[in-house]
Amino acid sequence: MTFDLKTLLRQREISVLLMLLAVAIYLAFATDYFLSQRNLMNVGRQASVVAIVALGQALVIIARGIDLSVGSVIGLSAVCSALVMQATGSDALALTAGLAAGLGAGLLNGAMVTRLHINPFIATLGMLSVARGIALLLTGGIPVPYSGWAEWLGAGRVSGIPVSVVMMFALVVIVHIAASRSVTGREVYAVGDNPKAARLAGIDIARTRMVVFAFSGLLAGLGGIILAGNLASADPNLGMGYELDVIAAVILGGTALSGGRGSIIGVLIGAMLMALLNNAFVLLSISAYWQVVTKGLIIILAVGIDGLRRGAETDD
Repeated sequence: MTFDLKTLLRQREISVLLMLLAVAIYLAFATDYFLSQRNLMNVGRQASVVAIVALGQALVIIARGIDLSVGSVIGLSAVCSALVMQATGSDALALTAGLAAGLGAGLLNGAMVTRLHINPFIATLGMLSVARGIALLLTGGIPVPYSGWAEWLGAGRVSGIPVSVVMMFALVVIVHIAASRSVTGREVYAVGDNPKAARLAGIDIARTRMVVFAFSGLLAGLGGIILAGNLASADPNLGMGYELDVIAAVILGGTALSGGRGSIIGVLIGAMLMALLNNAFVLLSISAYWQVVTKGLIIILAVGIDGLRRGAETDD
């Protein structure tokens, strides 16, 4: 294996950023609508929800777990928030209910993994079905109208920039600092890199994993509120399939499925690339079925590159 290939494999963020720029340049020439303000704002809104939810997912994967339930938790949180808003008329209570629903689902995921010792894949796969089922039961499958603060979070702007985009960048900065400089952040990486060594070092592995699953659920709850606010409606099927976009964004950003390694900045770039690809399919009038195929191929490609990168490091 040549030195250049090794270098490329180890700089995932740069390679994904170059891919992002290449897609953007192509779309700029392929369609006049791509560079319009309205379209760029739509891309920003799409990227913001994926990125916000992916931040929590990244920490879960870095700690050697995975959260397949985020798409369903998005729908459940949106429904809970909208129903509380409808019943009380209080924006504060509605937002609290949505975030609490996400946090509760995350805590249940964490408890199943750390207390019942259920494999994260199985535990969150079960929660995916449970959360979606509860959302459907609460609404009878009928969307719930939603307005108020949530509508501002989803569709509002600050100096012409969507509020959700501002929140995305703010959360990226906060999570990046917390992951790289706080004690808990270092513990997350330590647990993912070598659980046995982390335990011998005095790190509470169960607590650390509980924290990352809870945080993932909380951010999924926030994502659900933003999506519902943007649509002014909380559909129980909201967020369906988002787990693929979120996991793809995390893996594309350089987070290793084996745990212990990941970049928060890379997650942001990966989320922007996923949003841009979704936008490209719409602008180029490509069948929506190909979007599903492409997302799967992206995940396979990203995992394959990660395997090659680990192989290159082993060869050293």
